Amino acid sequence: MELICPAGTLPALKAAIDNGADAVYLGFRGASNARNFPGLNFSEDEARKGRDYAHAAGAKVLVALNTNPSPLQWEGACRASDAAVELGADAVIVADLGLLRYLSRRHPQQRLHLSVQGSATNFEAIDFYARHFGVQRVVLPRVLSLAQVKNILKRVKVEIEVFGFGSLCVMVEGRCQLSSYVTGESPNLSGVCSPAKAVRWEEDATSRRSRLNGVLIDVYRQGEPAGYPTLCKGRFAVQGCTDTTSEECAGTAEVADKPFYALEEPTSLSTLDILPQLYEAGVAAIKVEGRQRSPAYVAQITRVLRAAIDECLKNPSGFTPRHEWIAALDRMAEGSTHTLGAYNRPWQ
Repeated sequence: MELICPAGTLPALKAAIDNGADAVYLGFRGASNARNFPGLNFSEDEARKGRDYAHAAGAKVLVALNTNPSPLQWEGACRASDAAVELGADAVIVADLGLLRYLSRRHPQQRLHLSVQGSATNFEAIDFYARHFGVQRVVLPRVLSLAQVKNILKRVKVEIEVFGFGSLCVMVEGRCQLSSYVTGESPNLSGVCSPAKAVRWEEDATSRRSRLNGVLIDVYRQGEPAGYPTLCKGRFAVQGCTDTTSEECAGTAEVADKPFYALEEPTSLSTLDILPQLYEAGVAAIKVEGRQRSPAYVAQITRVLRAAIDECLKNPSGFTPRHEWIAALDRMAEGSTHTLGAYNRPWQ
């Protein structure tokens, strides 16, 4: 069971490799990848340096081309695909059907992975990608329960990769439309749900405010940690929910006069508790979200998960997460807390 770690920059790539990642995934600069932030991602020269560093350590390099190019972006997406192949990528992670067709025909020898942005949530969809494009691994969206993941693994012939740690999103990957209502840009086309050009910070003596394209996302007290502003994790005053005894307003006692996390509270996914079940079900790889994160973040998460996976593989039936692992991951988590998310549906 491989450990796949994020590399938004060359220092982050080196941090992942130095701390035990089996593979890193990176993207080129521009809208061809879903972490299209200023200051992140790789030029072709930097990607070659990262490839050499990883391969010298026996690790793999995966290139993410995980947005859906518009007609005007098509030629650029094809050039990025060719560059990934010329780089010698151990796999290319692709979301778009047209780009999968292009790569499978122009570069039939290239190993292809289906991105989580491809949003394949059942075995028939996975089989479609395998039959038509030769996809050898599929990254599952973070909306499936553990029981559903196990059922898929019983019915497919390709490798399955799942997210093991990182930020969660209320949307199904590959189908997010929420942020485009505020920014006018689709994350599946432009590569980022909250473009840096739309983000504004305002500060005074008592508070800090974050805005996305002029829309107030959150207000933080002095000293309160402030996250990067995304619409789904903002705090809002919800109109119409003053009768907190009604079914639709249940649990929102404070909303009449106090903003709260109306869509999703900041938290991070952590699968430490279910590593043995994922391994025994046949999961090929555990993926860490976070190409926008710092090298220090990548190093810490990689170090903890490397130790946890190694211990799990030695003795799956006797595996118990160590307290220090949980504490270390929680320190790096959004909201300083973690969840199993959709994996935990014991009623299924």
